[in-house]
Amino acid sequence: MGNPLCAAQAKAGFAFPADVTSMSEQFDFDTQAVRAGIQRSAFNEHSEALYLTSSFVFRDAAQAAARFSNEEPGYVYSRFSNPTVTAFQERLAALEGGEACVATASGMSAILACAMGLLKSGDHIVSSSSIFGATVQLFATVLGRFGVDTTFVAGADPSAWTRALRPTTRLMFLETPSNPLTEVADIGALAAIARRAGAVLAVDNCFCTPALQRPLALGADLVIHSATKYLDGQGRVLGGAVVGRRDLVLDGVFPFLRTAGPSLSPFNAWVLLKGLETLRIRMEAQSQRALALARWVEAHPRVERVYYPGLASHPQHALAQRQQSAGGAIVSFDVRGGRAAAWRVIDSTRLLSITANLGDTKSTITHPASTTHGRISAEARAAAGIGEGLVRVAVGLESVADLEADLARGLDG
Repeated sequence: MGNPLCAAQAKAGFAFPADVTSMSEQFDFDTQAVRAGIQRSAFNEHSEALYLTSSFVFRDAAQAAARFSNEEPGYVYSRFSNPTVTAFQERLAALEGGEACVATASGMSAILACAMGLLKSGDHIVSSSSIFGATVQLFATVLGRFGVDTTFVAGADPSAWTRALRPTTRLMFLETPSNPLTEVADIGALAAIARRAGAVLAVDNCFCTPALQRPLALGADLVIHSATKYLDGQGRVLGGAVVGRRDLVLDGVFPFLRTAGPSLSPFNAWVLLKGLETLRIRMEAQSQRALALARWVEAHPRVERVYYPGLASHPQHALAQRQQSAGGAIVSFDVRGGRAAAWRVIDSTRLLSITANLGDTKSTITHPASTTHGRISAEARAAAGIGEGLVRVAVGLESVADLEADLARGLDG
């Protein structure tokens, strides 16, 4: 039986052996995470092969012409077709339950490819205001220069999305849980609104990954990933991906990637493939640690509020319980005393890594107002609820007791 994902991507310039079957039709998530996308070469290697080549050789001039015109499926040039990248795309598509996947150089390039592939001047985006700072910049500043307007709304309020719609709305975009306040939006409700409006619903699934949440099964059209984060899981490489409906991914996003070239390198794709093998194990273990740390932080007198979907105090806790299988690994909290107090907590740590990246097995800590969201206006930060006392911890795999002791240095002092 031929793989429909393979057949669809072959039309776009990819090549697959004819006997590859659809992993998502046969096997469970954990099996797909270690087996999907494997296409062995003539050497019959066990680990996925790493194809470090910029181009591919053709049998003759006629075959070259047929490949370039898409009359014959096959690999052409690693800017848009490479066997190692294809393996990563097929595996992630299987895990998300998507029809197709296009991998990109980073999470931001995945969002850019989605916007440039699906939108034109005069189109309108409705986006949650609770999103990554660089995404705010992309929507409000970069795309605005090309005639694409964006309205930011409260992500957890479906009625706000409905009020913001225009006849020209073509894309609805959200993160759930959001960065850094872990706001949880109702994907099913927003999918219904998008369908009625004739818009595409794209969900950034960075914080949960398909191990904890599958937006496509809840009604989303596209899933966006910064593979740099939990898909890799060890802070090694950059990568991104767009997964979803075949027509949107292959007819919309892929042509932009092929021409503009925000491509995932074969080496990074190979590293990400190895990361996917341990995805569920890591996400479940890090979520357990995050919940324990969130409970400890919530009880500390120097902390005003904790943001973690696994806590009963979280405003969307019930929704998170229905939509996610665990709370994820991000714990954010407001320290009493504003920026000075938040920086004191951060600077007092000896174990946590002070870096804005997340998704690593090593726990990280940052001050969002001056780092990840530092380039957006103070008004935009206030609207998103990102205060000067906010601290974000991305919980890794260390001992929870050691993490608590590390944070206590600044909180107790």
